[in-house]
Amino acid sequence: MIDLSAFSLEGRTVMVTGANTGIGQGIALAIARAGGRVIGVSRSAMDETERLVDVIGGAFVPVRADLADATVAQSTFDTCWNSSGPIDGLVNNAGIIRRADAVDVARADWDDVMNVNLKSMFFLCQSLARRALAEQRGAKIVNIASVLSFQGGVRVAAYTASKSAVLGITRLMTNEWAARGINVNAIVPGYIDTNNTAALRADPDRSEAILGRIPAGRWGQPSDIGDTAVFMLSRASDYMHGASVAVDGGWLAR
Repeated sequence: MIDLSAFSLEGRTVMVTGANTGIGQGIALAIARAGGRVIGVSRSAMDETERLVDVIGGAFVPVRADLADATVAQSTFDTCWNSSGPIDGLVNNAGIIRRADAVDVARADWDDVMNVNLKSMFFLCQSLARRALAEQRGAKIVNIASVLSFQGGVRVAAYTASKSAVLGITRLMTNEWAARGINVNAIVPGYIDTNNTAALRADPDRSEAILGRIPAGRWGQPSDIGDTAVFMLSRASDYMHGASVAVDGGWLAR
């Protein structure tokens, strides 16, 4: 018999970055449904996410912060820990993308993407690990990677580099922290129905080409990623370390 309590987040507090919309919002809602309290971090307002969590009777704490600055990211984490109590889980979902041919990528755009997608992600993980290790607490970290962690892509050099690095850092942290009670894993989303893919879905030719490669025959939903995150944050994944789980409708299998 399956122990369903192993998938519960009751009594746990989880920080989710980029919780204002899309995948981050889907993750926040899934955590709330599983009984967890969500600390949502975003530079944008999270009113809709807060409302949706409230509708299902969950707890949501919105925190505005610009994760383009790793120093701000770390100070935000410490403030949340000190004011809201220990943080049991961290989902590094916040990310940006800048499109240009590789020969035209501007240094400022490269730095902007790396600062959010990689630098602040790393230092948020470090902040959680420092506090958890100091208090001899377990913790769960879920980093959001991409199918471009495995593929090159086109016109997204900085994004591809950052998401490839997310998997490398996830494995490194696993090697250093697994024996000390901290699980670090990654989710690899495919093409998800969010604002970021609105232009692709609106282009009949591009949408048809994408769907033609996805064995499942549909775009993913934020809830698909959210439910996987709940598993990785729960007791059910206690022996799961350094894994990268593709939630892509089979995209990488083609």
